[in-house]
Amino acid sequence: MATHSNYELYNPTAKAAEPEEKVTPAAEREVMISIKGLHKAYGKKQVLKGLDLDVYSGELFGFIGRNGIGKSTTMDCVIGSKKFDKGKITLNGFDVRQDPIEAKFSFGYVASEPSCYEVMTGYDYLEFVASIYKITEGDFVRNFRYLCKRLNLDERELDNPASNYSHGMKQKLCLVASLLHNPKIWILDEPTVGLDIMTVEELKKMMREYANHGNTVFVTSHNIDLVAKLCDRVAIVNDGKIASLYDLNREPNRRIQLSKIFMDIYKQKE
Repeated sequence: MATHSNYELYNPTAKAAEPEEKVTPAAEREVMISIKGLHKAYGKKQVLKGLDLDVYSGELFGFIGRNGIGKSTTMDCVIGSKKFDKGKITLNGFDVRQDPIEAKFSFGYVASEPSCYEVMTGYDYLEFVASIYKITEGDFVRNFRYLCKRLNLDERELDNPASNYSHGMKQKLCLVASLLHNPKIWILDEPTVGLDIMTVEELKKMMREYANHGNTVFVTSHNIDLVAKLCDRVAIVNDGKIASLYDLNREPNRRIQLSKIFMDIYKQKE
């Protein structure tokens, strides 16, 4: 497995790329997340019923739906934490079943509830994560320091056990851990929960910058306003499939209408 070096986005002297004025057609972009015919059942309850989705390089993609509709199950299948019954998922070209290690090296993941080894100090935990991804010491230090600065995470606090951290601080720790290895895909599940407003604004900037540098950001959130303002495209999940998919750059009016569209989709099923 190749080692992962530091990357331009997380170099303090690097200037973030500006959003492209011209939207690159989907056919000219690389598919980074491919979900084909995804089925998943819990006992007799069919949750996913043939879900299909392609997410491209260089885009910030929103994946939304009400509770219990299959959104979290889809994400769990994508990151490999749950087995699925039928279908195919590839990440950065790697099949999550056939090439699970390569697929996992391709993404960084942040759960809705921060999860880390709380018996470790924050710094020890980040070193542990870096060792898994075979990050060199120099790259670890550079990325770690810059990410802590961006997220206003006090390095001195990282000498304390993670069990002593607040929810918000654990969330920041997990955000840093997810980006240490320069993943091509950044997957975030309700990433703003528990964060103060200043950190939320900084995280939004980071997500946009990350996509602008040619990477893929895949985010789920119940904050439809955040998704509408930030994302390039958005998919709404219902009844185990993609109910609607919108390109918010090509149809900017959809940004204003997204909350109404969301509500109308579920009212039709009632």
